[in-house]
Amino acid sequence: MSGKGTILITGASAGLGEEMARQFAALGYDLALCARRTDRLKALVEEIAAAHPARRVEVRALDVTDGEAVHTVFRAFAEDFGTIDRVIVNAGLGKGAALGTGRHDANRQTAMTNFVGALAQSEAALEVFRAQGRGHLVMVSSMSALRGMRKAMTTYAATKAGVAALAEGLRSERVPGLDVSVVYPGYIRSEMNAHVAQKTRFMVDTPTGVRAMVAAIERRRVKAYVPAWPWVPIGLALRVLPLSVVRRLV
Repeated sequence: MSGKGTILITGASAGLGEEMARQFAALGYDLALCARRTDRLKALVEEIAAAHPARRVEVRALDVTDGEAVHTVFRAFAEDFGTIDRVIVNAGLGKGAALGTGRHDANRQTAMTNFVGALAQSEAALEVFRAQGRGHLVMVSSMSALRGMRKAMTTYAATKAGVAALAEGLRSERVPGLDVSVVYPGYIRSEMNAHVAQKTRFMVDTPTGVRAMVAAIERRRVKAYVPAWPWVPIGLALRVLPLSVVRRLV
């Protein structure tokens, strides 16, 4: 039994990527999943196979900071399935420290994963989509991308702003057959932010937050702040408030 199409998700071994795989499988999609940790991917495949035996799920190991490997893996998935209908650029890292405090290593690692890795994924996805004549590119950004952030968030926010700018550039190019979406998650519990206080305002659990992401992706929204409440009004406010006020909000 064929599915609704094939979705390639990077960073699928944990957090938002792992939950997106579950939810898209439930919607009837076949999946091409990649991440550095293949042991966790294999466990996810077994879980999806038990819940949705009609779904096809293929996995490959991938470190998105290896640009050559990104292209190789994306091409291999396209050959496996014959077509890739949607690519979700999700792999990310949340390390960081205030600039000039001796943690250039952490900031650079985040920049290489979140932006340079996203660039490689976008390049590889567009090669597949241009050859097919169609495709849906989804970039997972962050609400922190809307303004410059302080201290440990400075580099992370800058990388996520860069991801959104890549998407906008592609929309401006108007590549035939290409849809581009940017999803800006708010506070969604995941492995990346497990160290954050459980009582953070507006934090939602992973399944709830990802349901909002999946709904926006399915509608092929150009831009989506998720979950819509309270992040749509917060997003509008962040864009216009003075930095002195933003500093107190986030």
